[in-house]
Amino acid sequence: MPAKGKHRRPKHYRITRKLALAGTGGAALTLPLISATTAGAAEAAAAPTTYSVVAGDTLSEIAAKHSVSGGWQQLYAANRSVVGADPSIIRPGIKLKLGVQAETERASRSAARTALKPAAKPAAKPVTAYPNNLDGWIRESLDVMAQHGIPGSYNGIHRNVMRESSGNPLAINNWDINARNGIPSKGLLQVIDPTFRAYHVPGTSQNSYDPVANITAACNYAAARYGSIDNVNGAY
Repeated sequence: MPAKGKHRRPKHYRITRKLALAGTGGAALTLPLISATTAGAAEAAAAPTTYSVVAGDTLSEIAAKHSVSGGWQQLYAANRSVVGADPSIIRPGIKLKLGVQAETERASRSAARTALKPAAKPAAKPVTAYPNNLDGWIRESLDVMAQHGIPGSYNGIHRNVMRESSGNPLAINNWDINARNGIPSKGLLQVIDPTFRAYHVPGTSQNSYDPVANITAACNYAAARYGSIDNVNGAY
């Protein structure tokens, strides 16, 4: 039984932690609220991105005060355009870029300069040297033929050259029907001028006596008519 004349006033306790109710249907979740003062403190703790120079400042002091990565040298490199040529003299009132912003802008300028540089030229392919004799002429012709998809082998070419001209690039036939018609056979593989012009391979000489041009044109003709110079075993 309570004592007479004594009335206890209910104590009221202030709730210092603010709560928010997030409802999902009939249920509710109690979530803590982050006060505006906490967010403001976090923002205040963020390092400034610029600094306005005052009288008596030096780059080394500013770099140390704001923990600039790379020290005063980095701070100067990022702000050389406003500081000038002498890092020991900085004018009051100029704004220096600090931290990440300065680094980012400096990196962007460096990337832009790199982009403006001309691309390196690819290394030139080494030029193959061929001896100035039958062996060299055949080998050079085979390389040209390979570039143009013309079939033929060293032995097939050599065998036909020896039969047609004995390896003399200035050989000419002045006695057969072609000669009587005014178009004598010429060169290592004894090609008449109309055939040479029709089957001339780009990149070789226009002179039908030229050893490489003569071989290559003859092999091109033989490929079209016989499938390959290797299939030629007599007059063609």
